Amino acid sequence: MKLMAFRMGKDIQLGILSEDLIVNLHAVEREYKKHHSSGSSLPSDLKQLIEQSDAILPYIEELIKFANDGSGANYSLPVSQVEILPPVSNPEKLICVGLNYLDHCKETGLEPPSSPVIFSKYANAIIGEKAAIEIPVNSNQVDYEAELAIVIGKEAKHVSEEEAEEYIFGYTIMNDISARDQQFADGQWSRGKSADTFAPIGPVIVTKDEVGDPHRLDISLTLNGQIMQESNTENLIFNVSQIVSYLSQSMTLRPGDIIATGTPPGVGMGRDPQVWLKDGDNLSVSIEKIGTLTNPVKKATSKNKGGRKESAASL
Repeated sequence: MKLMAFRMGKDIQLGILSEDLIVNLHAVEREYKKHHSSGSSLPSDLKQLIEQSDAILPYIEELIKFANDGSGANYSLPVSQVEILPPVSNPEKLICVGLNYLDHCKETGLEPPSSPVIFSKYANAIIGEKAAIEIPVNSNQVDYEAELAIVIGKEAKHVSEEEAEEYIFGYTIMNDISARDQQFADGQWSRGKSADTFAPIGPVIVTKDEVGDPHRLDISLTLNGQIMQESNTENLIFNVSQIVSYLSQSMTLRPGDIIATGTPPGVGMGRDPQVWLKDGDNLSVSIEKIGTLTNPVKKATSKNKGGRKESAASL
């Protein structure tokens, strides 16, 4: 199931993506309730859906069955007609794993870690499909990083590697945009990784049953149509279960938390000559069984120093 959030006019809706069409779950539910009594109701956002997933996912299956019953009603609309929002715009935690592909360690000149390298990004950085990545006025070395992201489905504390998969809801895509000049000047990564718009996420969350083995997924990034990163998640140093278990020993993971698992080689910093994002660029991250996340790049101005629209920040 490929779940997504989107905006039609002023209204935020939940949907299921099928190729280039979105099934509007709220539209299906309105018609369904004219014919059926149900104690269930769709939540207003995907974070709430994840929190209530044990009850809501069977209800969604019921809605899908109703939508496909042959009544002739059309609940689908083209992706091009809506604004796709970040699947989860307000996670309690947005956690990232650094240096988690061996060849990426080599291109950065850093030793492979003996345990996961952990840092955080913040909700101000989150944007969705086709929203613009803004280059800050105080940086000229902004880079890209294609990453598989875990979406936590249940509260997790002190879970073993063997148990970890039970606590995962699904997977999405993140582009870990990074201002390298700030990242390495500071001695720690928070400022260089957490500028406004530096965490494009989406366009969907795919439930774990549909993804299957998360360690057999092709992952790639293109810049203006040119392949810059190309690998497979089988090359992760620390796998998904190891990451979830490791984090849960120190912090309680909660439904809707997002964990980006690291980037493969090919980042702009590691190239000769180095490649930095510039105004007018276009980035696309593709992960097998999940989809493609595309974002344009623009330079922020002194009057518009970067950031999400107020309407998006309030989701």
